[in-house]
Amino acid sequence: MSEVTLVEAVNLALARAMEDDPDVIVLGEDVGINGGVFRATVGLQTRFGPERVLDTPLAELLISGLCVGMAAQGLKPVGEIQFMGFLYPCIDQLVNHASRIRNRSQGRLTCPMVLRTPHGAGIRAPEHHSESTEAMLAHIPGLRVVIPSSPERAYGLLLAAIRDPDPVVFLEPTRIYRAAKGEVEDNGEALPLDVAFVLREGRDVTLISWGAMLKETMAAADALAVEGITAEVVDLATLKPYDEVTVLGSVAKTGRCIIVHEATRTGGFGAEIAALIAERSLTSLLAPVARVTGYDTVIPMARLEQHMMPSVARIIAAARKACQFS
Repeated sequence: MSEVTLVEAVNLALARAMEDDPDVIVLGEDVGINGGVFRATVGLQTRFGPERVLDTPLAELLISGLCVGMAAQGLKPVGEIQFMGFLYPCIDQLVNHASRIRNRSQGRLTCPMVLRTPHGAGIRAPEHHSESTEAMLAHIPGLRVVIPSSPERAYGLLLAAIRDPDPVVFLEPTRIYRAAKGEVEDNGEALPLDVAFVLREGRDVTLISWGAMLKETMAAADALAVEGITAEVVDLATLKPYDEVTVLGSVAKTGRCIIVHEATRTGGFGAEIAALIAERSLTSLLAPVARVTGYDTVIPMARLEQHMMPSVARIIAAARKACQFS
């Protein structure tokens, strides 16, 4: 077991998957010789050869189309899209083919592909490099959407995604690629998909988040504890399908819920969770469900970027307000 960053954990998981299964193929722009734009695939082409780690042209639609074709024929491709803002040409393949193959073939074919991409703002990059449009992907039936928030979960969830028989979009939080470190044992053990992780127990308010925003959410929970407010922190991890049982169980215990996400507010995935709670757990609520989110605007330039993203102070304020209800 060693301490690694999140991006190093991704590299470990890819190497382990390729070592264990010769059908696993990695492909994308600059993933081979250069090791990817964030070096998530560094060393893999040297180790496994250019037949299994393929440098592609600058064509996202090509990458996703190749993944669908390979997967339909029994391979397990892992495609890399350099930034989430470049993902949109892939929507054609994800909506019309990858997510429908099982249904279209009445179960005769599956599509065991993974499409990886950096996710979110916080590295002072231009707008197309800083998107958080996970709700759009979660709206596609037949597609899994996974977002790790730590090296440990990046390793285990990526292994699970690669081994899953259906298509997975794996969103890697760019802001904590190297800021988050954790102990990871490269033992090939996957973590379960579709399961939320309770990172902190609490009795007064539930804080639900995913990806990089867990950093601010955990910091807010620490600050609230000083005030005597114990917050339960839930890392959703898999957004589609998400762990409704853990969400509803936590809200039943605390009676209050704050949902934190970096994506814009309108149509964000937090609204889906709030609707679930309203439908299934309304009588448990002591306060209205609140959302702390990004603003409904295009990602601003670097000097305003931090202002757009939810802050620790905004999360604390929302939790305090919720706790005023009894």
